[in-house]
Amino acid sequence: MGLRARLSQNSANSSKPPSSDGLAKPAPKSLRGKSGRGPGRPKGQPGITLRQVEAPDETFTHRPDSCGGCGADLTYAPEVGTERRQVFELLEEIRLEVTEHRLVSVRCACGKKVRAAAPDGVGAPVQYGPRLAAAGVYLMHGQLLSKDRTARALADLFGARVAVATVAGWVRRCAQILDTFGRVVAEKVAAAPLAFFDETGFRTAGRLHWLHSASTGVFVHLSVHRRRGAEAIDAAGILPAFRGVAMHDAWAPDRHGQNALDVLDRAMRGRPWMPATT
Repeated sequence: MGLRARLSQNSANSSKPPSSDGLAKPAPKSLRGKSGRGPGRPKGQPGITLRQVEAPDETFTHRPDSCGGCGADLTYAPEVGTERRQVFELLEEIRLEVTEHRLVSVRCACGKKVRAAAPDGVGAPVQYGPRLAAAGVYLMHGQLLSKDRTARALADLFGARVAVATVAGWVRRCAQILDTFGRVVAEKVAAAPLAFFDETGFRTAGRLHWLHSASTGVFVHLSVHRRRGAEAIDAAGILPAFRGVAMHDAWAPDRHGQNALDVLDRAMRGRPWMPATT
């Protein structure tokens, strides 16, 4: 191979790795094909339009001082119209508010010392409140931030220096509170005439687990289990009690529930059926 040919080699036309291209990297070629859609919001997707409100929090009235034509003073000029413009903005100061609860102790005439009871949720000398905890759980599970990034976001946004272990504790407490709600959702899905079942790989504590979903048009039940098959299905407790039409990808353990296979077979024989997409 000639010297010129060797000098023209890069990761796109030879087996050289991309890291060897240096500053003369070739322009990347996208593997994405044309979608056929034009720019802007896709058809059918709801738009979001900022609209004025009838009762703003603050109102400032601005009058012109002088005429731009003749220069006359307009202090006492009659008003002939008003144009409304509104600005939506965060409050100027976003900070933590510290509330102190003083539990007074008194001495009864009988000699017994009695202390006032603390309000519900105030169980320690110092703690974070439920609204900050809710923001932390939302950032972690609603916006999919890690525990460390959630703690940093709370510090940056609200000045709350929260430990990573505290964020994990909030999530555990939230899970306990929602346990009853999760059972209600499971019962609703199990009693539905039509439900959808699927599973996908899910990393938990550095190991492969499985995220199992059971859903209807209204309810969605998600559960994490170390197994993919029948053991996990039994633990969720939905498919074994299900008597409706089960839509799934025909993976064998999905037929594990009581009569689920018979129900599915009847549905497939009676009318066209398509497995749920993953």
